[in-house]
Amino acid sequence: MTYIVRKTDIPGPKSKALLERRHQAVSGAVAHSTMVAVQSASGALVHDVDGNTLIDLAGGIGMLAAGHCPETVVEAMTAQAKQLIHTCFLVGTYEPYIELAEMLNELAPGDFTKKTMLSNSGSEAVENAVKMARSYTGRSGVIVFEGAYHGRTLLTLSMTSKYSLFKKGFGPYASEIYRLPVPNVYRRPASMDEGEYVDWCIQQLNNALIAQVDPSAVAAIVIEPVQGEAGFLPVPREFLRRIRDICDEHGIVMIADEIQCGMGRTGRVFACEHYDIAPDLITTGKSLGSGMPIAALTGRSEIMDAPHPGGAGGTYGGAPVACVAAIESIRIIRSLEFLEHARHVGQTLHSTMEKWKQRYELIGDVRGLGSMMLMELVRDRDTREPAPDETMAIIRRGVSNGLLLIRAGLYSNCVRLLPPLTIPDDQLKEGLEALEEAVSFVDAQRKHPVAAG
Repeated sequence: MTYIVRKTDIPGPKSKALLERRHQAVSGAVAHSTMVAVQSASGALVHDVDGNTLIDLAGGIGMLAAGHCPETVVEAMTAQAKQLIHTCFLVGTYEPYIELAEMLNELAPGDFTKKTMLSNSGSEAVENAVKMARSYTGRSGVIVFEGAYHGRTLLTLSMTSKYSLFKKGFGPYASEIYRLPVPNVYRRPASMDEGEYVDWCIQQLNNALIAQVDPSAVAAIVIEPVQGEAGFLPVPREFLRRIRDICDEHGIVMIADEIQCGMGRTGRVFACEHYDIAPDLITTGKSLGSGMPIAALTGRSEIMDAPHPGGAGGTYGGAPVACVAAIESIRIIRSLEFLEHARHVGQTLHSTMEKWKQRYELIGDVRGLGSMMLMELVRDRDTREPAPDETMAIIRRGVSNGLLLIRAGLYSNCVRLLPPLTIPDDQLKEGLEALEEAVSFVDAQRKHPVAAG
């Protein structure tokens, strides 16, 4: 069975008309990575306004682990909307907020008492985490890492890396942010093997606590166990372990940002479970609500209770309809069957792209954790010169083949794959075949531009 249906070119005439309306009505600062105009979606299939059907390999940038419009999530939202849409949790208490908090407190790693607060977005969750850490420690310094993406509010944008895409023209930024290198094994010095490189990175981390900031001034160290925007970089175990040890030694709050890498994406509910490390605070979002605007901060009760009453909150945070969507999403994601299939999807992505790497010189690296997988594209495997133009060409060709795709990486030279983790094998196979055609076409065009054109 073929799932991709192309009744028109992508974009078709109705899509072009809608995109023109977008151009006229919506701020140009809000970018769009594809020319797809969506009508509806279910599972891993997206239907555009021209009647075309595409396979989704982008998953709303990691928002749709449980798939588009999961039946139990939709049913729960419908029932809740008929009963109570909102009162604001600061005004009146309702059970869905409490039930979701209880679920997250139970699921989050760590053998200690936990509490949770809910918000609208990952940015808010990270910002609240920093506020909690500062209140608890009485310190102001925050350590983050190169390549990190933590959000677009003033504080989280100050913490975010990749200046030209996210930060250019928006300063000045918040103070007391210290940005340190994080190991990128693929781009390590040629003179070092992996072990030597990670050891060197740990030495640089230790040195920064002398050269840049004293540990006594640091409230929190914030890190993504698997960096997202930087190009799906799993943090080496030894490096993450050193962060945990530093935090324990100096009373620093360890914050794991799992907005993208959490909620089953790596084959476990939380990515830090792969490391047997429990952060003090952990942020979740994206797939937490299957597309609803909801995020969470979960962690040690004494840290979560540190601010004064009224020191945290928001009008829409933990709205009832979003809460029930998250409750049902977690029930799907935490199941052994779901997590097993998530690992299977990741193995399929990895093994398939590793085969491509042998065929196409354009692919320099294949990496990730679980089903959070990507390929980094380079113009030369020896120099590892990034290939952002070729990456964009693959995205465009893939979309015209009937796929939803997005980029990643500090150099915008990675094709990242975040398919719904409910995707059946035959849909995943068809999607990967369509993507390989795009890679093959662009790789050949690069070598023989006249013949391939």
